[in-house]
Amino acid sequence: MDPEEIKVLIEKGLPSSTVAVQGDGTHFEAIVVSRDFEGKSLIEQHQIVYNALGDAMKEQIHALSLKTYTPHQWERKRNKE
Repeated sequence: MDPEEIKVLIEKGLPSSTVAVQGDGTHFEAIVVSRDFEGKSLIEQHQIVYNALGDAMKEQIHALSLKTYTPHQWERKRNKE
């Protein structure tokens, strides 16, 4: 599985999201920004992404490092950098 395939799966599961994925074929890092995360805990946000990935998370992705943000959190983070 390549990073673009993971990006597409997440975007299908979270249509209003902005997604960036990097990886080497088994280990990946993803940044996901979505309004769907508003009012959700970090664990709930990650579960939303895992649900979007479905069986790929069990079968094709060995490790996924996730950073999830609401649009407001992402804007604040970008302004700090």
